[in-house]
Amino acid sequence: MIAEFRLPDLGEGLTEAEVVQWLVAEGDTVTLNQPIAEVETAKAVVELPSPYAGTVTALRAEAGDTVAVGDALLAFEVAAAPEGAAPRTTATAAAAEAVPPTLVGYGAAPRSTERPRRRSRQRASGEAVAADTAVLEAAPHDALPADQPADARHERPRSTPPVRKLAKELGVDLALVEASGVAGVITRADVEAFAERSAALSPAGAPALARADRRDVEAVGPAMGETDGTGETRVPIRGVRKRTAEAMVRSAFTAPHVTVFLTVDVTETMRLIAALRDDPALGGHRIGVLAVAAKAVCLALGRHRELNAHWDDEAGEIVQYDRVGLGIAAATPRGLLVPVVHGADALALDELADAIGALAEAARAGRATPAQLGGGTFSLTNFGVFGVDAGTPILNPGETGILGLGAVRRQPWEHEGAVALRDVMTLSLSFDHRVVDGEQGSRFLTEVAGILREPGRAMLLR
Repeated sequence: MIAEFRLPDLGEGLTEAEVVQWLVAEGDTVTLNQPIAEVETAKAVVELPSPYAGTVTALRAEAGDTVAVGDALLAFEVAAAPEGAAPRTTATAAAAEAVPPTLVGYGAAPRSTERPRRRSRQRASGEAVAADTAVLEAAPHDALPADQPADARHERPRSTPPVRKLAKELGVDLALVEASGVAGVITRADVEAFAERSAALSPAGAPALARADRRDVEAVGPAMGETDGTGETRVPIRGVRKRTAEAMVRSAFTAPHVTVFLTVDVTETMRLIAALRDDPALGGHRIGVLAVAAKAVCLALGRHRELNAHWDDEAGEIVQYDRVGLGIAAATPRGLLVPVVHGADALALDELADAIGALAEAARAGRATPAQLGGGTFSLTNFGVFGVDAGTPILNPGETGILGLGAVRRQPWEHEGAVALRDVMTLSLSFDHRVVDGEQGSRFLTEVAGILREPGRAMLLR
């Protein structure tokens, strides 16, 4: 029998993935759990195992295509039921075809496309309203046909938080968008298509290219790295570059950024690093400026929890975290990634240095998992390695603070009442001004700088 394999839920709230490369071809015989494709999400490159043992009959997407969760990836001629499975009847075969297999580590697909029914409650005036106010957007009554049941007319359009944010950015009223997702959920594609149609009909805006038209333009354009005869090189916007751009735009236009700078004498920190590197007991640990700064940040966050927080717009709350998920910005061949050291505040300096090194290596090799690239609460970026003194780093979406480290330079500096050559570095702290006031941000930055100025014993404490 022919079985379709649809892109499973890869977790972390992701709704789509880009096919990086196929590891099988049409006509190949595959075994259960054999890797069949690499797909790239906003978080990482993920290797998909085969849910069937059989023969590949068709690939439903090409390398470079973006596929939504639930869309077909490839088809199999199933050779046999998975080992240990009960004998199939016609009914169970049909059910298996309707519900894609749940792979290890992935979320299960919904087993029903019937839209969930929600109970209504009465306001003091007796007006019925939808009970679920935390997840669904409010819809005006005239957005539903007049023949809809009264309770349905008060229901809110169903969508995920990222889709609602996209709709807000594009100025799209979700109540007017036709849903194509499972159980009536509005998808990213639905919002984008509605925005395109609206732009095309708007007399003030230029007509938008339809999705198919854009594919046609890309198809006839030059390949990556090739010129088109006009002295231009066109590079497709996809993968990590596309995800990074979306995240940065969302962050820049959602959270009001403030950046403060402080130049600090880090001579004692550099001496500590040199001493630790010469210590035989720590010889296997690569302890550098980034690791020491990371430890300083963790110590300071313990006393300034307002920086280790998240602005929850939908709940109307500021969420402060007890533990630190420290994101470390890493330049990779695929673009900028921010792997996260979970529980960084509980690690000693040498452990923190090892964790940062391992995550950076995994990110550059394309082996970082979605779990390693999510769950950050505060981030560090070290543009000093490129010889840059200061910058205005952009917040990771969902985080309140990010600290940029400048280059360490040997220069004249006031020290103990005289001018001496000292190691000096500029710190750049960006924070969400909705969550953190200028005084709070300045005090946090001053405390980090104080630790780097006089690291002492604090650097080796948990």
